[in-house]
Amino acid sequence: MSMTKKEFLTFISNGKEDVLQQLLDLLDAMKIDYCVIGGLAVNAYVEPVVSLDLDLVVVATAMEKLTKAATKLFMVEKFPNSFNLSSPKSDLRIQLQTDPRYQAFIPNSSVKEVMGYTMKVASLEDVFQGKIWAYTDEQRRMSKRQKDLADIFRFIEAYPHLKGILPASIKNKLKTE
Repeated sequence: MSMTKKEFLTFISNGKEDVLQQLLDLLDAMKIDYCVIGGLAVNAYVEPVVSLDLDLVVVATAMEKLTKAATKLFMVEKFPNSFNLSSPKSDLRIQLQTDPRYQAFIPNSSVKEVMGYTMKVASLEDVFQGKIWAYTDEQRRMSKRQKDLADIFRFIEAYPHLKGILPASIKNKLKTE
């Protein structure tokens, strides 16, 4: 018997419960607008790569209400630019981004299927921009920045027109002709 994409993601995250679906259901029940950014969002546009990170942005005015409600399902930790949600029932790492730059991504998002889940995903250009911001953030761990750079390259291979909006510092790293 083969696994569905959802079962696969739950399996690789050592999930005893489907915490991703629980979060999506909570957002829906509370009628909170959001969009997925980061690695899972990249998977909506190019060949999927396994990630145990779910990065999303929610409408800023709903953040307090959401994090309060989320404490029924998750452990919630506040950091300078995010709230991190975790569960002992899964290794999935959920990060609610609070950087105000990402708020502009929500209106441009659309519903997509990613790894078997139906969710709102930032637009192609917005996910790409987010990866540029992440890669150029020198406060991030180098291993994370290298993954961001790999995602940028994956986008360029699939959508060559995006190369035109790359900063020169990243264009110089491209070895394409």
